[in-house]
Amino acid sequence: MPNAVLTYWKLHKVPILISLLCGLFYYTFAYHLERSDFTRLLGLYLALFFLCYKLIQFEKWNYKFLLFLGIAFRLIFLVTSPNLSQDFYRFIWDGQLINMGVNPYLYLPVDLLESAEIVIPQAKYLIEGMESLSASNFSNYPPLSQMLFGLCAWLGGGEILGSLIAIRVVLLLADLGIFYFGRKLLKFVNKSPHLIFWYFLNPLVITELGGNLHFEGVMLFFLLFALHLIANNKWLLATVPMALSISVKLIPLMFLPLFFKSLGFKKGLVFNTLVMLLVIATIIPFYDPEFSQNYMATLSLWFSNFEFNASIYNVVKNLGARIDLKPWELIKSYGRLIPVIVILWVCLLSYFRKNNSMRILIQSMLFILAVYFFLSPTVHPWYVISLLVLCLFTDYRFPLVWSATIVLSYSAYRGAEVEESMGFLIIEYLSVYGFFIYELFKHRSFKSLIPKNV
Repeated sequence: MPNAVLTYWKLHKVPILISLLCGLFYYTFAYHLERSDFTRLLGLYLALFFLCYKLIQFEKWNYKFLLFLGIAFRLIFLVTSPNLSQDFYRFIWDGQLINMGVNPYLYLPVDLLESAEIVIPQAKYLIEGMESLSASNFSNYPPLSQMLFGLCAWLGGGEILGSLIAIRVVLLLADLGIFYFGRKLLKFVNKSPHLIFWYFLNPLVITELGGNLHFEGVMLFFLLFALHLIANNKWLLATVPMALSISVKLIPLMFLPLFFKSLGFKKGLVFNTLVMLLVIATIIPFYDPEFSQNYMATLSLWFSNFEFNASIYNVVKNLGARIDLKPWELIKSYGRLIPVIVILWVCLLSYFRKNNSMRILIQSMLFILAVYFFLSPTVHPWYVISLLVLCLFTDYRFPLVWSATIVLSYSAYRGAEVEESMGFLIIEYLSVYGFFIYELFKHRSFKSLIPKNV
């Protein structure tokens, strides 16, 4: 046994040392980093990204070793509170409401704070943590997310730390599912299965999902599960995980029209109908006459009120300022225009693209989501994780570049007030758009993006 350990050390000495260094950096990230300390944040993140590249380069065929590392890095965050996002306070709040039999879509947290009828454990602490913006709006998280919040709050015994641990276990299981189905799909589209480690070991994924507790990983697990079933001609069964994916995050709704070409019109119609019926089934436990109004009111804020880390919108805003357009009027008009453009883009790719192979289908999903994020006035770092997963099954790698540069958006939190740095945004988006355009020319995608309908 000692000889085997010694031999393994000799063969893998450099990757083991890199792994230990990564562990130290993730520990520092988790327990000794404030969001306002942008210099340390940037240094740690870029170092981890480089070390991730080296680990994959050295050990890309050593699946057990890299799988173990991915799990170990996530477990470093197990008992710490997220330090880059306060969304988890709302997750726990909504989860506690669920466990009390209270519909989280019907009440504002600020209203319940003073309520004598509904007493939320640690209510004041949670509301102070989620901050006034979240506390003064209705919940915008879809039904399955709400059920998971409730499950994690229950498993955590109503305690903050217990709930955090439960959420991290759920997200870890989702990531393991992505690893499993991701490798199978990579083989199906004739890609090297080691590419899945660009998700599983990516610092953006580990810090934003494992560290800051965003549920994109759960959504992507169900999406890859659905695509795996479709790849194996089990498209009827695929309606279940596809609906669950939408019920975690609404993003996959944009992909449904693609299946009219991918499966054929009749099967595509059945597929879409069943998915929507299943999504509606997850809404039924929360239905109330006020549900739609409250949910849509909160959802519309993301298009017409909020702005963060935008690219095209910032260009439009700067041009608008030159002709004296008021920013608050501009974003409302811009927000109403985005859904129209995205719907037209989805229709274009759904009707004119063949989407008759898994590779082309996923590539269409990638282009739909990329255009949506390019246009969006709000692009939080964890949003890019969806692009990152999809790109692994295609020939495009601009989301990988984005996963490295999007850390620059955190420069907005350097001071007491959130103030974006146009210099850092320019660096971020020049890198992303520059590489994207390079890849379009490299793959001659200006012509093949909308191939002839056959």
